Amino acid sequence: MRTNLLADSVAAVPGHEAVRAVFADHFTQRDGIAFAGTHLIVDMWDASRIDDERVVERALRMAAQAAGATLLRLDLHGFPRTGGITGVAVLAESHISIHTWPERGYAAVDIFMCGSTEPHKAVDVIRGAFVPRALTLMEHKRGLMP
Repeated sequence: MRTNLLADSVAAVPGHEAVRAVFADHFTQRDGIAFAGTHLIVDMWDASRIDDERVVERALRMAAQAAGATLLRLDLHGFPRTGGITGVAVLAESHISIHTWPERGYAAVDIFMCGSTEPHKAVDVIRGAFVPRALTLMEHKRGLMP
């Protein structure tokens, strides 16, 4: 079993909750299971406005906020030939990324979050922003102990 010696040392100091919080590893605790975080893979088909950089930026910002995540930076790049957009919202709790193919009406979104965030709430925002005809969602718990 791996341990964090510095965090363990701080945890041994009585009454220093604030110091302990600094060294928290932010693993997710759910249903008696500890894991690094939830990774959601979202595929959207016949999605609208996936070629509009302002809509994509707003959707990523709102998705992070809805999930209770801390947005550190947002970077988007548009591809003029196809209208596609690729981007990432870098979060203190990990990331949300998007890659769009407007010529096919398709968008791929990854949502990976740790700690006390609620990544499924980000999916609700993404769905509302792009109104896809079809959406598939796969969930993977990252960092489960073997």
